[in-house]
Amino acid sequence: MDTHTMRHSYRSWLDAVGTPIAVQQKLMRHADIRTTMNIYGDVVTNQESEAHSKIVGLALPRA
Repeated sequence: MDTHTMRHSYRSWLDAVGTPIAVQQKLMRHADIRTTMNIYGDVVTNQESEAHSKIVGLALPRA
């Protein structure tokens, strides 16, 4: 795993445990919060995944 991949994983883990974005910015040592949000922001959290699954379950109930 290279350094860049590890940074994306680290951001994903921070999201997964509910770390506020301002804290993530500081932990990742980004001078601009837009870097944290835009470059490392394509993360699907467990909460998002769970919400999506629930909606799919409503739309496509199992028989």
